[in-house]
Amino acid sequence: MSTEDKDTVQISASMMCIDWLNTKEQLATLEKHNIDYLHWDVVDGRFAPDFTMGSSIINSFRANTKIQSDYHIMAEEPSNLFDSFECTPGDVFTIHQECSRNLHRDLVRVRRCGFRVGVAINPATSLSALDYILEEVDIVLVMTVNPGFKGQELVPQCIRKVEKLKTMIRDMKLETKITVDGNVSYDNIPSMVAAGADILVGGSSGLFTSDRSLEDSILKMHDCINEGLVQR
Repeated sequence: MSTEDKDTVQISASMMCIDWLNTKEQLATLEKHNIDYLHWDVVDGRFAPDFTMGSSIINSFRANTKIQSDYHIMAEEPSNLFDSFECTPGDVFTIHQECSRNLHRDLVRVRRCGFRVGVAINPATSLSALDYILEEVDIVLVMTVNPGFKGQELVPQCIRKVEKLKTMIRDMKLETKITVDGNVSYDNIPSMVAAGADILVGGSSGLFTSDRSLEDSILKMHDCINEGLVQR
Protein backbone atom coordinates (compact mmCIF):
# COMPACT_ATOMS: atom_id res chain seq x y z
CA MET A 1 0.00 0.00 0.00
CA SER A 2 1.55 3.31 -1.10
CA THR A 3 1.74 6.36 1.16
CA GLU A 4 -0.88 8.22 -0.89
CA ASP A 5 -3.31 5.33 -0.47
CA LYS A 6 -3.02 5.33 3.32
CA ASP A 7 -6.10 6.30 5.31
CA THR A 8 -8.27 7.47 2.44
CA VAL A 9 -11.46 6.78 4.41
CA GLN A 10 -13.17 9.82 5.92
CA ILE A 11 -14.84 10.18 9.32
CA SER A 12 -18.17 11.88 9.95
CA ALA A 13 -18.77 12.62 13.64
CA SER A 14 -22.29 11.72 14.79
CA MET A 15 -23.42 14.78 16.71
CA MET A 16 -26.27 12.96 18.44
CA CYS A 17 -23.53 11.13 20.37
CA ILE A 18 -21.45 14.14 21.38
CA ASP A 19 -21.01 14.95 25.09
CA TRP A 20 -23.56 17.73 25.34
CA LEU A 21 -22.00 19.10 28.53
CA ASN A 22 -18.64 19.52 26.77
CA THR A 23 -19.59 20.43 23.21
CA LYS A 24 -17.16 23.34 22.81
CA GLU A 25 -14.19 21.26 23.94
CA GLN A 26 -15.15 18.26 21.82
CA LEU A 27 -15.80 20.37 18.74
CA ALA A 28 -12.30 21.83 19.13
CA THR A 29 -10.86 18.30 19.33
CA LEU A 30 -12.69 17.26 16.16
CA GLU A 31 -11.28 20.31 14.37
CA LYS A 32 -7.77 19.67 15.69
CA HIS A 33 -7.80 16.16 14.22
CA ASN A 34 -9.29 17.26 10.89
CA ILE A 35 -12.51 15.28 11.17
CA ASP A 36 -14.14 15.49 7.75
CA TYR A 37 -17.81 16.00 8.58
CA LEU A 38 -20.25 16.66 11.39
CA HIS A 39 -23.08 14.16 10.93
CA TRP A 40 -26.48 15.59 11.86
CA ASP A 41 -29.28 13.06 12.37
CA VAL A 42 -32.60 14.82 11.84
CA VAL A 43 -35.30 12.41 13.06
CA ASP A 44 -39.03 13.19 13.08
CA GLY A 45 -40.21 10.46 15.48
CA ARG A 46 -42.32 8.90 12.72
CA PHE A 47 -39.94 7.44 10.16
CA ALA A 48 -37.66 6.45 13.04
CA PRO A 49 -38.60 6.16 16.75
CA ASP A 50 -36.70 9.10 18.19
CA PHE A 51 -36.43 12.88 18.05
CA THR A 52 -33.15 14.70 17.57
CA MET A 53 -31.89 18.17 16.73
CA GLY A 54 -33.79 20.80 14.80
CA SER A 55 -32.44 23.38 12.39
CA SER A 56 -31.98 26.15 14.98
CA ILE A 57 -29.63 24.04 17.12
CA ILE A 58 -27.73 22.72 14.12
CA ASN A 59 -27.32 26.14 12.54
CA SER A 60 -25.98 27.55 15.80
CA PHE A 61 -23.26 24.88 15.77
CA ARG A 62 -22.56 25.65 12.13
CA ALA A 63 -21.74 29.24 13.02
CA ASN A 64 -18.92 28.06 15.30
CA THR A 65 -17.05 25.52 13.18
CA LYS A 66 -15.46 25.19 9.76
CA ILE A 67 -16.13 21.44 9.57
CA GLN A 68 -18.44 20.52 6.73
CA SER A 69 -21.91 19.21 7.54
CA ASP A 70 -23.41 15.86 6.66
CA TYR A 71 -27.20 16.05 7.09
CA HIS A 72 -28.99 12.70 7.46
CA ILE A 73 -32.73 13.26 7.16
CA MET A 74 -34.89 10.53 8.71
CA ALA A 75 -38.30 12.08 8.18
CA GLU A 76 -41.45 11.07 6.33
CA GLU A 77 -41.63 14.37 4.44
CA PRO A 78 -37.98 15.22 3.72
CA SER A 79 -38.90 17.78 1.07
CA ASN A 80 -40.32 20.02 3.81
CA LEU A 81 -36.82 20.38 5.27
CA PHE A 82 -34.74 21.19 2.21
CA ASP A 83 -34.61 24.92 2.94
CA SER A 84 -34.21 24.63 6.73
CA PHE A 85 -30.46 24.19 6.93
CA GLU A 86 -27.53 26.38 6.00
CA CYS A 87 -25.36 25.09 3.19
CA THR A 88 -21.70 25.68 2.42
CA PRO A 89 -19.82 24.12 -0.53
CA GLY A 90 -19.12 20.45 0.16
CA ASP A 91 -21.99 19.89 2.60
CA VAL A 92 -23.96 16.68 2.12
CA PHE A 93 -27.74 16.30 2.38
CA THR A 94 -28.95 12.68 2.53
CA ILE A 95 -32.56 11.53 2.34
CA HIS A 96 -33.97 8.02 2.68
CA GLN A 97 -35.16 6.07 -0.31
CA GLU A 98 -37.89 4.59 1.88
CA CYS A 99 -39.57 7.89 2.74
CA SER A 100 -39.42 9.97 -0.43
CA ARG A 101 -42.60 10.01 -2.52
CA ASN A 102 -40.67 11.05 -5.62
CA LEU A 103 -37.01 10.29 -5.01
CA HIS A 104 -35.60 11.58 -8.28
CA ARG A 105 -37.44 14.89 -7.96
CA ASP A 106 -36.30 15.30 -4.36
CA LEU A 107 -32.67 14.57 -5.23
CA VAL A 108 -32.76 17.19 -7.98
CA ARG A 109 -34.21 19.72 -5.53
CA VAL A 110 -31.50 18.98 -2.98
CA ARG A 111 -28.79 19.62 -5.56
CA ARG A 112 -30.42 22.89 -6.57
CA CYS A 113 -30.15 23.98 -2.92
CA GLY A 114 -26.37 23.71 -3.30
CA PHE A 115 -25.76 20.46 -1.41
CA ARG A 116 -23.91 17.35 -2.45
CA VAL A 117 -26.63 14.74 -2.81
CA GLY A 118 -26.97 11.55 -0.78
CA VAL A 119 -29.50 8.74 -0.59
CA ALA A 120 -29.79 6.39 2.40
CA ILE A 121 -31.08 2.83 2.51
CA ASN A 122 -32.16 0.80 5.53
CA PRO A 123 -30.76 -2.68 6.29
CA ALA A 124 -33.67 -4.54 4.65
CA THR A 125 -33.79 -2.34 1.53
CA SER A 126 -32.44 -4.00 -1.61
CA LEU A 127 -29.76 -2.37 -3.73
CA SER A 128 -32.19 -2.67 -6.64
CA ALA A 129 -33.90 0.41 -5.17
CA LEU A 130 -30.91 2.39 -6.45
CA ASP A 131 -31.02 1.10 -10.03
CA TYR A 132 -32.28 4.28 -11.65
CA ILE A 133 -30.94 6.97 -9.36
CA LEU A 134 -27.35 5.91 -8.62
CA GLU A 135 -26.01 8.24 -11.31
CA GLU A 136 -27.76 11.18 -9.62
CA VAL A 137 -26.11 10.92 -6.20
CA ASP A 138 -22.71 11.74 -4.76
CA ILE A 139 -23.08 9.46 -1.74
CA VAL A 140 -25.02 6.33 -0.78
CA LEU A 141 -25.45 5.92 2.97
CA VAL A 142 -25.84 2.27 3.95
CA MET A 143 -27.53 1.86 7.32
CA THR A 144 -25.95 -1.07 9.15
CA VAL A 145 -28.47 -0.79 11.99
CA ASN A 146 -32.15 0.09 11.87
CA PRO A 147 -32.52 3.88 12.10
CA GLY A 148 -33.49 5.66 15.27
CA PHE A 149 -31.51 4.96 18.41
CA LYS A 150 -27.77 4.89 19.03
CA GLY A 151 -25.98 1.83 20.43
CA GLN A 152 -27.67 -0.87 18.32
CA GLU A 153 -26.05 -4.10 17.15
CA LEU A 154 -24.70 -4.43 13.61
CA VAL A 155 -26.90 -6.13 11.01
CA PRO A 156 -24.09 -8.31 9.58
CA GLN A 157 -25.66 -8.83 6.15
CA CYS A 158 -25.07 -5.14 5.48
CA ILE A 159 -21.33 -5.72 5.07
CA ARG A 160 -22.16 -7.88 2.07
CA LYS A 161 -24.43 -5.10 0.82
CA VAL A 162 -21.53 -2.62 0.95
CA GLU A 163 -19.39 -5.03 -1.09
CA LYS A 164 -22.08 -5.41 -3.76
CA LEU A 165 -22.70 -1.67 -3.88
CA LYS A 166 -18.98 -1.01 -4.38
CA THR A 167 -19.01 -3.42 -7.30
CA MET A 168 -22.06 -1.68 -8.81
CA ILE A 169 -20.36 1.70 -8.56
CA ARG A 170 -17.16 0.42 -10.17
CA ASP A 171 -19.02 -1.38 -12.96
CA MET A 172 -20.92 1.84 -13.76
CA LYS A 173 -17.65 3.83 -13.63
CA LEU A 174 -19.09 6.27 -11.10
CA GLU A 175 -17.34 8.25 -8.38
CA THR A 176 -20.15 7.77 -5.86
CA LYS A 177 -18.93 7.40 -2.27
CA ILE A 178 -20.30 4.91 0.27
CA THR A 179 -21.07 6.02 3.81
CA VAL A 180 -21.61 3.40 6.51
CA ASP A 181 -23.74 4.37 9.51
CA GLY A 182 -24.47 2.13 12.48
CA ASN A 183 -22.32 0.34 15.08
CA VAL A 184 -19.12 1.65 13.55
CA SER A 185 -17.04 0.02 16.28
CA TYR A 186 -13.36 -0.87 16.42
CA ASP A 187 -14.27 -4.51 15.78
CA ASN A 188 -16.46 -3.66 12.77
CA ILE A 189 -14.46 -0.88 11.11
CA PRO A 190 -11.88 -3.14 9.38
CA SER A 191 -14.55 -5.25 7.66
CA MET A 192 -16.56 -2.13 6.71
CA VAL A 193 -13.52 -0.53 5.12
CA ALA A 194 -12.40 -3.75 3.45
CA ALA A 195 -15.90 -4.06 1.95
CA GLY A 196 -15.59 -0.61 0.37
CA ALA A 197 -16.76 2.07 2.82
CA ASP A 198 -15.45 5.55 1.99
CA ILE A 199 -16.97 7.45 4.93
CA LEU A 200 -17.62 6.13 8.44
CA VAL A 201 -20.14 7.72 10.80
CA GLY A 202 -18.44 7.64 14.18
CA GLY A 203 -20.89 7.40 17.05
CA SER A 204 -21.12 5.88 20.52
CA SER A 205 -19.28 2.66 19.61
CA GLY A 206 -16.26 4.18 17.90
CA LEU A 207 -15.81 7.93 18.29
CA PHE A 208 -17.73 9.16 21.33
CA THR A 209 -17.01 6.20 23.58
CA SER A 210 -17.37 6.17 27.36
CA ASP A 211 -14.01 4.53 28.11
CA ARG A 212 -11.65 6.65 25.97
CA SER A 213 -10.96 10.31 25.47
CA LEU A 214 -12.23 11.70 22.18
CA GLU A 215 -8.66 12.20 21.00
CA ASP A 216 -7.75 8.57 21.74
CA SER A 217 -10.92 7.38 20.00
CA ILE A 218 -10.05 9.32 16.85
CA LEU A 219 -6.57 7.79 16.75
CA LYS A 220 -7.98 4.30 17.35
CA MET A 221 -10.49 4.75 14.53
CA HIS A 222 -7.68 5.67 12.14
CA ASP A 223 -5.74 2.56 13.19
CA CYS A 224 -8.79 0.40 12.45
CA ILE A 225 -9.34 2.16 9.12
CA ASN A 226 -5.78 1.41 8.05
CA GLU A 227 -6.25 -2.23 9.07
CA GLY A 228 -9.25 -2.41 6.75
CA LEU A 229 -7.46 -0.67 3.87
CA VAL A 230 -4.76 -3.34 3.94
CA GLN A 231 -7.49 -5.95 3.36
CA ARG A 232 -8.94 -4.25 0.26
